[in-house]
Parts: sequence; C-alpha cells; structure tokens
Amino acid sequence: MEALQHISIKHRWEAIDFKNKQIKQAKLKQKDFHTETFSNGDARKQLLPRSRDLLYKAPNTFGG
Repeated sequence: MEALQHISIKHRWEAIDFKNKQIKQAKLKQKDFHTETFSNGDARKQLLPRSRDLLYKAPNTFGG
C-alpha cells in the first residue's frame, strides 16, 4: 500500500508540473489557458486522487 501511495503522489506531482508548464506556455503566447478535462469532468490532477481509492479496495467490494 505504501508503494502505491508513493507512485500516486509521484504521478500527481508530474500532473501538476505538466499543468504549470502549459500555463506558462500559454502566458508566453498571450493565450488563455483552459484545463483539459476528461469525460467525467475531472482534470488530470483531480483524477489521480479520486482513483486512488479504487486501488485500495478489495476486488469483492465492487459488486457484480
């Protein structure tokens, strides 16, 4: 579980850094920045913490 937490945190920081670079590039080009969102409405950095809970659930808790 600790290893999964470490990987999740690493990917979240990568997503934050990626977004910051996009914002910086948009400012240099004097364009508005719009965050890319997935079909569920989450941005990349929001999706990672939400999906973390799925990784920790036992397979039999999903139902079906």
